[in-house]
Amino acid sequence: MSKNNIWYLAGPFHQYQEDIKALAKENGLVIVDANSSESRRGEAKFVPEVTIRPELTQVSVLVEPGALSQEAVDRLKAELASIGLIVESFAVQSLDRPAGELGETASRLFEVLEAVNAGISSLQRERDGEVEKARVLQKQVDDLLAQAAKREFEDEESREAKEVAELKAKLDAAGVTYRANASKESLQKQVAELGQQ
Repeated sequence: MSKNNIWYLAGPFHQYQEDIKALAKENGLVIVDANSSESRRGEAKFVPEVTIRPELTQVSVLVEPGALSQEAVDRLKAELASIGLIVESFAVQSLDRPAGELGETASRLFEVLEAVNAGISSLQRERDGEVEKARVLQKQVDDLLAQAAKREFEDEESREAKEVAELKAKLDAAGVTYRANASKESLQKQVAELGQQ
């Protein structure tokens, strides 16, 4: 039986704020670079949480001298920052358009994610409509079952009343007296006694 103690973590490992070697040792885990391993055999279910160093998440643009003007670099940085804000807002399911003018790529990304949100909203409305239809149909089924049960009860009462009337008619024909509110069972007993006489 193999122990699931492998921590598949995307490299490079120096990008993390935490000392991942110490965390692995502390938790009895073996670190394997998730980027270089297709298999997840022996993967641990519970692994420590790690965070990427902040300086590695900041937007940076490397430009060779004379390749781009400072204005172009500033536009690229602003667009990358806008894209980051759009993606982050989408990830928390709020999709907010950043203030100011967006570049072409950021605008297109926002449009695409807006269309995705609209599609999801449409599917949710359809799902909610189907749930409401199912609720209405279930109520109709419950009502029909209740009506059927009531009809069955009424039919049983009607049969019972008919049988009581037939028993009373037999007793009347034989000139036997009985209580007006006599039960079906007592009437059946009296009719049975008629047959024994």
